[in-house]
Amino acid sequence: MKLKAIYSVALMMAVAALLALSVPVHASEMDSRIELSAKQSYVFKTYLQGDDIKIQSSDGVVSLTGTVSEDSHKSLADETVAGLPGVKSVDNRLEVKGERPAEKSDGWVSAKVKTMLLFHQNVSAMTVVNTKDGIVTLQGDAASQAEKDLTTEYVKDVEGDKDVRNEMTVSKTSGKAHRPAGEKIVDASITAQDKMTLLYHRSTSAINTKVETMHGVVTLYGKASNAAEMNLATKLAKDVNGVKDVKNRMTIE
Repeated sequence: MKLKAIYSVALMMAVAALLALSVPVHASEMDSRIELSAKQSYVFKTYLQGDDIKIQSSDGVVSLTGTVSEDSHKSLADETVAGLPGVKSVDNRLEVKGERPAEKSDGWVSAKVKTMLLFHQNVSAMTVVNTKDGIVTLQGDAASQAEKDLTTEYVKDVEGDKDVRNEMTVSKTSGKAHRPAGEKIVDASITAQDKMTLLYHRSTSAINTKVETMHGVVTLYGKASNAAEMNLATKLAKDVNGVKDVKNRMTIE
């Protein structure tokens, strides 16, 4: 009887020890997956590849440290990591290196326009953008007149610009594609791009929109002022890299 009791205690201690060991191992594997997923995501490999970002996850709490070239990169990194499976929270300590352009300045407007054009599938990421006195001038090649017109439409809706002069040339050799053909874009990258897109467009920046993505299908939640605003949110979200479809669950106030 005594031996049986000793055996039972020993067995319980062994099980407890195994459980204690298994939890950190599992957490460590999850953290490693989070760090790797972030580094291999479309956003990090495309927009943030020139930045010095260090990613460290501890039990799902992710710390971002290092430097980025502009404010939008800091937000993109945060939004992308926050959307990865297993992430509980993000501690964003990234610093923007160099001098930041003053809000609403020409440099500030140009940076927003360039970033916005990168996110969209149906305009050229190679468009040359220059801003002077709030007037944005666009140069480069467009694959069609429709693409040129869409570029003008998108840029006119960026906060801070006063007018747009589109001097792009319609050419079938347009450098529209800015990501390798067939590259899979994970949901976290799509969500981050959609959030930034809706924020950067003047007509949707004030909408408190919640964005969720599953297998490339984006669902929008929130409140729109009218049907036109709701439809524009759908249009902008659908034209983001990697999006397969958009389900708009927003309501009209």
